[in-house]
Amino acid sequence: MTPAVRALRAAGVPFTAHFYRYVERGGTCHAAEALQVPEHEVVKTLVMESEDASGRKTPCLVLMHGDREVSTRQLARFLGVKQVAPTSEKTVEHYTGYVPGGVSPLGTRLHLPVYVESTILALPRLVVNGGKRGFLVEITPADLRTLLPLTEVSVAVAPEPPTSPSSPHPHRGPGP
Repeated sequence: MTPAVRALRAAGVPFTAHFYRYVERGGTCHAAEALQVPEHEVVKTLVMESEDASGRKTPCLVLMHGDREVSTRQLARFLGVKQVAPTSEKTVEHYTGYVPGGVSPLGTRLHLPVYVESTILALPRLVVNGGKRGFLVEITPADLRTLLPLTEVSVAVAPEPPTSPSSPHPHRGPGP
């Protein structure tokens, strides 16, 4: 039993457990395909560090739709800090107690501030990591609110399309 499941049970929150074959670097796309759910409903837990003007780093969690990325620039602006960046894999485990690819926002080692993309809370359901690779739990956004002190943000951006090696202008898209 993971710390996330313990947290769900302790709070009396109903959840549905979903197991799937974990694939290294498969991400939310693989999880969504394996579970046959929209990737938009698969919520990834990202461990980030903000850095203020003095260089002091502060960890936080960001919950984001699986098919979106975090604009670290927008998040830094929201937090009023110099910059925000993902933490190292070693630091992820130190802050959360979970290994990368198995990070849940529930039952973390340290109580970290949790920022959630506001549109996640409008979903009918969400699927979030249950505390180990290949294990997700389905809960409602209302239950997520009762489990965690959340701060809503609007920092989602669509992922950049992969560039092909033959494209002369990788960020401009196809030519005329």
